Amino acid sequence: MDEAEQPRASKTRRKKDMQALQDLGAALVDLSSEQLARIDLPEDLREAVMEARRLRQHEARRRQLQYIGRLMRGAEAEAIAARLADIQGESDAAKAEFHALERWRARLLEDDAALTEWLAAHPGGDAQLVRQLVRNARREAVEGRPPKSSRALFRLLRDSQTS
Repeated sequence: MDEAEQPRASKTRRKKDMQALQDLGAALVDLSSEQLARIDLPEDLREAVMEARRLRQHEARRRQLQYIGRLMRGAEAEAIAARLADIQGESDAAKAEFHALERWRARLLEDDAALTEWLAAHPGGDAQLVRQLVRNARREAVEGRPPKSSRALFRLLRDSQTS
């Protein structure tokens, strides 16, 4: 079946597809500059996103988002959407990584032997800082205080994964 014989998508389907591309473009506009730099975009699309960030008038911003949606038709939207999902933590891999970090934190707080395992897996880790955070997190849990050290421990674990 060649292209001339393929049934054409309905007008409703085409409009929904265009709205999805425009929504994807709006999500790009809402990213921070650092996050946007991590996504490989065509230069004209990147410039349009930067311009949309600058606009404050509602109607001008709306038109710019429509323009971004039009540019998205020529871009690899699936790849951009996948990268955006990774950055926003919505991908399966990002969720799995988050849960793995949660398990490490729970093990460190429950068992002193887990620290030895973690240090073996992350030889560049700061053992003294991890011990201190674990000790403080345990104390905060017993005293019923907010989990400040537990959160700091999670951030330390997350940062050790990326470096």
